[in-house]
Amino acid sequence: MQTAYTVLILLMLVSVSRLVGRMIPVPLPLVQIAAGALLAWPTLGLHVALDPELFLFLFLPPLLFSDGWRMPKREFWQLRGPILTLAVGLVLFTVVGAGYFIHWLLPTIPLPVAFALAAVLSPTDAVAVSAIAQNRLPRPLMHMLQGEALMNDASGLVTFKFALAAAVTGVFSLTNASLTFVLVALGGLAIGVALSWLVGRLRAWMIARGWDDPATHVVFMLLLPFAAYVLAERLGASGILSAVAAGMMQSWLDLLPRQTSTRLLNRSVWSLLEFAFNGLIFLLLGLQLPDIIKAVASHETSLWPTLFYRCLDVLAIFLVLLVLRFVWVQSIWRLSGWLRRWRGKGELTLVPTARSCWLLTVGGVRGAVTLAGVMSVPLMLGAGEAFPERDLLIFIAAGVILLSLVAACIALPLLLRGIQQSPDDKRRGEVRDAWRKTAEAAIHALEAEELVETSDEPDAAQAALATELKARLMSEYRHQLEVFNDSAEAQALAFQMDQLERRLRLKALRAQRLELYRLSRHHQIGDDVLREVLGELDLSEANLGPVK
Repeated sequence: MQTAYTVLILLMLVSVSRLVGRMIPVPLPLVQIAAGALLAWPTLGLHVALDPELFLFLFLPPLLFSDGWRMPKREFWQLRGPILTLAVGLVLFTVVGAGYFIHWLLPTIPLPVAFALAAVLSPTDAVAVSAIAQNRLPRPLMHMLQGEALMNDASGLVTFKFALAAAVTGVFSLTNASLTFVLVALGGLAIGVALSWLVGRLRAWMIARGWDDPATHVVFMLLLPFAAYVLAERLGASGILSAVAAGMMQSWLDLLPRQTSTRLLNRSVWSLLEFAFNGLIFLLLGLQLPDIIKAVASHETSLWPTLFYRCLDVLAIFLVLLVLRFVWVQSIWRLSGWLRRWRGKGELTLVPTARSCWLLTVGGVRGAVTLAGVMSVPLMLGAGEAFPERDLLIFIAAGVILLSLVAACIALPLLLRGIQQSPDDKRRGEVRDAWRKTAEAAIHALEAEELVETSDEPDAAQAALATELKARLMSEYRHQLEVFNDSAEAQALAFQMDQLERRLRLKALRAQRLELYRLSRHHQIGDDVLREVLGELDLSEANLGPVK
């Protein structure tokens, strides 16, 4: 029962922290870390013992799967060059540069362990950056950070596992490691894509036979990242990349026919799961902070001087990570621009100014994946001795996460000052064009529809009714064409009429809901009828969108 109480308390704190984060201008991860630390205060004394392998298996697959699902694929492909240089090249550059610096700064940390720590500090968190920047970052920069966060989660954690294996076994060969890295990465990608495709085929087969219950399909989606991770690990491939590939593949397979209700439920469930898991990770970091601080200073005679020097070590490591990232971004960006000009392809979409380079540098916030990875460090080596400086590794990782969040909170608003988010005319044009074309397709389909009689005898009343319904539907789609007309005056008039219609429909829906409540209070309908009709009314109101 104690475990159940702890889980319920943590979930409640995740929800409360979201409300608190809306009231104070502090990023949500910092609020959650503070809430966890407060909960672990000696007067409250909540302690959670973490199993490293269970922590890695429970949190990473769904978070990486969700990142792969949400990544805009077209932008990812257009920016594949900069994204890959950040997600692979920068990770290796950071592992080597920061690894040697950590070993030099803290000689008690062996070099393979220092490489492992540098690798787990490489993954970034684009969700935290988006929350801090409040959608004011230029879109190309935001897409680069999203793509980097998606790919360096995988590359950083795969490199982390190789360095960790070298630390545990004491054996490392660069040639063998490079070849194994490629095989493990490609194997993980192939397994994730294949398993996701098989699940999509299974779902299509079920739908074709009428087995289209949304809850069943959503359960398949919830189990898919764990299945991809476990299967890849069992076959000796990368479970991390398998989960990412499964998510990216599933975003294409999510367009199965007759699955509107499943998609609505699936998105809601995954938004809830992602919010809860991200929140739980930062709460657990706060809960572990007192124990981490005690463990770091346990072998010293005094707490505060030791803690002060350890904090200076964390600051030095964070600054080195920042410098390495800035040097890489500046060098690669300018090299890419020079190569494009040399090949006659023109300038880059985003000019590499000093401000944009610093935005990319400070935007490399560390988050949940870094914490989940470092928490997975084993307690013991194979020979039965304790893993070297495990508590110090967790302390450094936690400190870098906190510093990166604080630095982003301070620097991003300053760097974004004076930058006005230009309207995305291309995207708005694509949206308008899509609505116009879909409305035209609907009108053509209705015009070509043959009115089939429901009985052998032609019924004039039925034919008239069908014609009226057809004309009504075509009128709605012609109104949609007017809304997305290119003329400014036509758009303004259509928008005004659309808002008036929405207000009237909203008023009618609310009147329906009040009448439904009245019928329920007077026991004229049962709870099952209430839930069914109320669900339909809620969906209709949600489809209206914002009403001004």
